[in-house]
Amino acid sequence: MLGFVNSFMAWYLKKRMSDMTYNFAHGEEVQHRMFEQLLSEAKKTSYGKDLKLNDVKTIKQWRERVPLVTYDDIKPYIQRIMKGESSVLWPGEISWFAKSSGTTADKSKFIPVSYEALEECQFMGSRDVLAWYYHTHPEAKVFQGKGLIVGGSHEVNTLSANSYYGDLSAVMMNNMPFIASFLATPSMDIALLPNWEDKMQKMIASTCTEDVTNISGVPSWTLLLLKGILQKTGAKNILEVWPNLELYVHGGVSFHPYKDQFESLIGGKIAYRETYNASEGFFAIQDSATEDIALMLDYGIFYEFIPMKEFGIDNPRTLWLDEIELGENYAVVLNTNAGLWRYVIGDTIQFTSKNPHRIKITGRTKSFINAFGEELMVHTAEQAITVAQQKTGAIVSEFTAAPVYHSGEGKGKHQWAIEFEQEPEDLAYFTSVLDETIRSANSDYEAKRAGNMALGLPDIVVCRPKTFYTWLKNKQKLGGQHKIPKLCNDRTIIEDILEINK
Repeated sequence: MLGFVNSFMAWYLKKRMSDMTYNFAHGEEVQHRMFEQLLSEAKKTSYGKDLKLNDVKTIKQWRERVPLVTYDDIKPYIQRIMKGESSVLWPGEISWFAKSSGTTADKSKFIPVSYEALEECQFMGSRDVLAWYYHTHPEAKVFQGKGLIVGGSHEVNTLSANSYYGDLSAVMMNNMPFIASFLATPSMDIALLPNWEDKMQKMIASTCTEDVTNISGVPSWTLLLLKGILQKTGAKNILEVWPNLELYVHGGVSFHPYKDQFESLIGGKIAYRETYNASEGFFAIQDSATEDIALMLDYGIFYEFIPMKEFGIDNPRTLWLDEIELGENYAVVLNTNAGLWRYVIGDTIQFTSKNPHRIKITGRTKSFINAFGEELMVHTAEQAITVAQQKTGAIVSEFTAAPVYHSGEGKGKHQWAIEFEQEPEDLAYFTSVLDETIRSANSDYEAKRAGNMALGLPDIVVCRPKTFYTWLKNKQKLGGQHKIPKLCNDRTIIEDILEINK
């Protein structure tokens, strides 16, 4: 039976290829069509009426009439939806909300997830990843086994009788088609357990006997699961447990610092595919062997981009797809089929090509270090960690970095708290490679480091095992899409980490 399912799904998925190929070649046209469709829907909402959108027809008028917003700006509208009011931000009723606390904030955000956002964005993105995989691997047998989902938990939102929330993976699992549910592991009663540590142990016990062909999840949490599987079974590598494993779909953080660990644990060659999605939508997939990912333009999202040189000023310019330049850093602005209008999501990207419009994620608008004019972004920091691992044989589990400001006669520097799976034999050499890699990639950092005048050599603090896990546990951020903030322009998080590490 599963052989038939695999053949049918391969045929079904490949039907999308012509649409995707056309969209890649006609990105601006597709995005303009998305704008017109979304504008039509926005006019039917309370938000649209408040902003008097009836006479808006062009992108220029849209920019002038609709303000750029963050979650706090539209929180009152979302609260109305959670209480059961319809057509507030998106036409009709919305019953599901993706709970997200973001990277650093303790408070929760509840992102509305409409039916259209699920079907035409989140689920379509998941299918398109597999469509491209089957296109490049015609012999694939993903659907002849189980898909292991390393997801989050689910709770019922009691603010109204028919309103529910959970993290994004939980929302998707509760609404996934029957065939996807049939082929998923672990079972729903385990996958949606609210206690992460209890859930992890039950996931290990229940999945180690399954025929797992594919895995999806955030790398850090997936690694914990794989290590637990090996510990329970006594196997030398994961392919001894799951010999038909062929695909790992990952997202949420850069995969570079984790890839060596995955290859070592898995013990053989499998395919890796990156995605870029969040509670607010599914944005990009890896469509080729290149590391850059393709921005998907027909998922019911109209994109705008703020040049990072203007981010934070009053009334910054926003560009749409027709106006972007390659190699520039942009903050992403979303207009979505769940009613997020000119929503600044907080991610930064660079375009690396056009038609298809491929991107690389460079960081977060709040995750950077610029204490001394060095403008260090997450992408460069992760790149430096990867090179330092390769040159020293070290394996980094987690890290975060923050500035140490000038005090007395001392100069400023960056302090890195790093938890190693395998420590380097020579920490000084690891530090030197890290520093030199950043200097070669970032001219501003290089200028500040010249002669140790404005910025000293990085200071690395080696953390004990499970230091970062403890921080996440203390913040009630275990599992799901939660992750460690890599760079911070203040010392709040690193001081918490150092306190745990005492």
